Amino acid sequence: MLLGAPGSGKGTQAAVVAQRLGIAHIASGDLFREAANRGDELGQEVKSYMEKGLLVPDEVVIRMILERLSASDCAQGFILDGFPRTLGQAKALDSALEQRGEKIEKAVYIEVSAEELVKRLGGRLICRNCQTPYHEINSPPRVAGRCDLCGGELYRRPDDSPQTVRKRLEVYLAETAPLVAYYREAGKLVEINGERGIDEVGEELIAALTKEGGGDF
Repeated sequence: MLLGAPGSGKGTQAAVVAQRLGIAHIASGDLFREAANRGDELGQEVKSYMEKGLLVPDEVVIRMILERLSASDCAQGFILDGFPRTLGQAKALDSALEQRGEKIEKAVYIEVSAEELVKRLGGRLICRNCQTPYHEINSPPRVAGRCDLCGGELYRRPDDSPQTVRKRLEVYLAETAPLVAYYREAGKLVEINGERGIDEVGEELIAALTKEGGGDF
């Protein structure tokens, strides 16, 4: 699984790793959206919580994750992106996987300083039409204020303001600190410096998850 604060590049790296290793990329955000769009019992349950603006209970999230892990594309392995978020979720996931004779092999934590995260998130721009992300410094559009793909207007989300970003990070770090300690104590934690180029971080991540880097793939 990949752990990392908003702006750490976790989602980008998870997609790259999944493709390179030929394993499934399971992003919790995608699972919630897919479940809400389904008409089955679990999907309707997830949707009911989301429509009320409530957090989906851990036991429901675990059921959703386990259902996804039963898919054929997970037979050779998987990488979790965005889950677990809390210590309680981590313990519940370990317990559920143990009953299936499975386990999490590695938990990779992409470390990025708070100041760098504020800079990254504060510079983020989104296309109003196609939702393509840009960054004022790292990946600016060819024409200022306009999307390269559709020409739509670029805007900054309200929750990407520096003050809001700092608050989001405080909440995330408070939730994640016990999680990081949990996997460290279990001997599964790999810590990677995320304040480098995407390719450099990706190569170290791949090494950590392969036999050469001590993993089981």
